[in-house]
Amino acid sequence: MRHGCMGLLDDLRISYKPLAGFLVIGGAWAAFFAQMPVIKAAIGASDGVYGAVVLLASLGALAAMWLAPLADRFAGRWATPGASIVVATGMLIAAGSADLIVFALGMTLAAIGSGVVDVLVNVRVSEREEQVGRPLMNLNHAMYSFAYAGTALLTGLLRELAWTPAEVFLAFGGIVCVLAVIMLEKRTTILPVAEPGKAVALPTGLIWLGGGLVLVAFLTEASSEGWSALHLERTLGGGPAEGALGPAILGLTMGIGRLAGHVMSSRLPELPLMVAASLTAAAGLMIAGAAPGLIIAYAGFGLAGLGVSVIAPLALAQVGRVVPAHKRLAAISRVSVMGYGAFFIGPPLMGFTSEILGLRAGFFLVGGIMVFAALVLVPGLGRTVRSLQDAGRD
Repeated sequence: MRHGCMGLLDDLRISYKPLAGFLVIGGAWAAFFAQMPVIKAAIGASDGVYGAVVLLASLGALAAMWLAPLADRFAGRWATPGASIVVATGMLIAAGSADLIVFALGMTLAAIGSGVVDVLVNVRVSEREEQVGRPLMNLNHAMYSFAYAGTALLTGLLRELAWTPAEVFLAFGGIVCVLAVIMLEKRTTILPVAEPGKAVALPTGLIWLGGGLVLVAFLTEASSEGWSALHLERTLGGGPAEGALGPAILGLTMGIGRLAGHVMSSRLPELPLMVAASLTAAAGLMIAGAAPGLIIAYAGFGLAGLGVSVIAPLALAQVGRVVPAHKRLAAISRVSVMGYGAFFIGPPLMGFTSEILGLRAGFFLVGGIMVFAALVLVPGLGRTVRSLQDAGRD
């Protein structure tokens, strides 16, 4: 079978350079969120203030994603490695500070670097999909999730050993330097560009619906990754390692779901799969929010991870597959900007909801948004894709 062990290894070999970028952003945010309770306590911020600070930092990521094509054009093969170094530097500044302003500056720097890396590695994977004629997006996102799970678990253990956030991110910075060398491309451009003087017109419906789905998926990820440790420790009375298990379980189950999606992507219809996945994620979030104890909460976050795992990769793959090659960088950049709106909306949504109604209510709210995605956004994307494919055949 093509998608056996050798097939997976071959797919990893084809996409190992962008994969290194996925490992950087997965590891960075896992290490941060697994230490969120202690970092938040160090700067003395309430849930609402913390959410507002991360909201401001997310503006940097949105701007970076919008300008990622420009960064790629000017920095060429150095764009992704350089942005990865920026991520590690920003995390180190934020994690090592007890000052709210310095923390905000560090988070903004990390968000900017992360935004550039995210767009460029997704575009590179989409390009490789076109070159080899088989799906690779779910596999690379699966490796991101496994990196997230492993880093979150390791960070929790380091917290138990009394490592400080600054020490964790110093070690992480060394790993990023190695990955930056690995991801360095031989060429200076990734995708063909439009003919000089020719405007790049993107299908509006595709961008809005694909971006909306990525936004909802990232909102679920951000809510679970960013607030699960706090929910497990503060609401349910868990310790540091037990709190870190929340994002670790989410990352692990997302990795398993995406790996399964990679294996089955040529056998199952994608749109019904996305509907079922959205409803599964909604159920998981609501179980986690209502959980009376740690075990039920872990099960809820695991179910949410399995459900949400395939939504963003499949939406990005749909967009990259339908648009012409010279429009792919612009299209994925726009969809990613919308998706990263989750990190713009998520922190204040969870922070303010938590402050008014409690953390449980925040998870219920995001679960309801996932139901909306299943009933409205996925069918809309399906109709748009079919329309564009029919137009292309005419």
